[in-house]
Amino acid sequence: MLKADSARPWTNPDAKPQIVIDGVSKTFGSVTAVDNVSLNIYQGEMFALVGASGCGKTTLLRTLAGFERQTSGHISIDGVEMSAVPPHERPVNMMFQSYALFPHMTVESNVGYGIRRFPIDRTERKRRIEQALEMVQLAHLGRRKPHQLSGGQRQRVALARALIRRPKVLLLDEPLSALDKKLREKTQFELMDLQHEVGITFVVVTHDQDEAMALSSRIAVMDRGKVVQVGTPSEIYEFPASRFVADFVGTTNLFEGTITAAEPGLVRVQCSETGSELLVDDVGRFCARQRVWVALRPEKIRLGKQPPVGERVNVLRGVVWELGYLGKSSTYQIKIPSGKLVTVQAQNERRTSEWAIDWNDEVYVSWQADAAIILQS
Repeated sequence: MLKADSARPWTNPDAKPQIVIDGVSKTFGSVTAVDNVSLNIYQGEMFALVGASGCGKTTLLRTLAGFERQTSGHISIDGVEMSAVPPHERPVNMMFQSYALFPHMTVESNVGYGIRRFPIDRTERKRRIEQALEMVQLAHLGRRKPHQLSGGQRQRVALARALIRRPKVLLLDEPLSALDKKLREKTQFELMDLQHEVGITFVVVTHDQDEAMALSSRIAVMDRGKVVQVGTPSEIYEFPASRFVADFVGTTNLFEGTITAAEPGLVRVQCSETGSELLVDDVGRFCARQRVWVALRPEKIRLGKQPPVGERVNVLRGVVWELGYLGKSSTYQIKIPSGKLVTVQAQNERRTSEWAIDWNDEVYVSWQADAAIILQS
């Protein structure tokens, strides 16, 4: 088993990052696409950049690749400043969203195109191509043309072409966006296995939060050119740093209120939307009269037709306003007396077509004090 600091090098103050992005900004005229971004990325990480369209994540990736020149700041890889290094000489390769395969070339020729100018003989070139195709499990399709492949196979050809150059860093721009849901989920695991096998650093841009959560060792969430939080998937999801992160990554319920009491280990928040005090576990970061938001994930809530009993439990009464069946789970929109809708997700543990809770049913939603967190902004 790996030691904690080797499996999670960002927790080791002595570990040296492979990629250092230091105060990087990129402007296009009066528009700031990337705004003073600083990141440390470590060797072997699967690092994801996520955010809404136009947040600057692809511009930052292209700047790392050298296709864009930063307006200010510095980028270094393995201690070497990249500002004066042209794209083709950087120890990186980029896999584009469109895959950019040549339709008139075979799979082998497409993959080999990446090393066409390498000073190697024909035998070595052939060996490298075969090795790259075996890596992505496409050795048997080397003679086919791109139009004869499925979407997932074309994606793997593009990946093999990027890996054949043996870069230190592989940059992937929305690598799975062209695939259908089931194939995308399958390919996520293949990509993780492949990254573990080759051991190089992957930097992935995606707008799909679920994809980023499944793939990455760490995530940087971007908003309007800035990085607003960096953390592991569980840190980003369970402990968002702001309302924006809580709302962007997954689904969350937000209740605005004012702290009425901050006791050791427990905060009370008076909320006009619920018409009650909400109880939240906390370690003493807040004080009375602060304006805050209580963030609560839908799967942390319990739904029932009888009010629960117990200490440190929040309980709201409401009516089932909307209901969505998703197979393994169901999503409920519960309308409470103030008119606010509370989203609840419940696992469908029993195999039945009958609803235990249906539209217009009066229900109680409840959650423990340690299920929610408090946000200031």
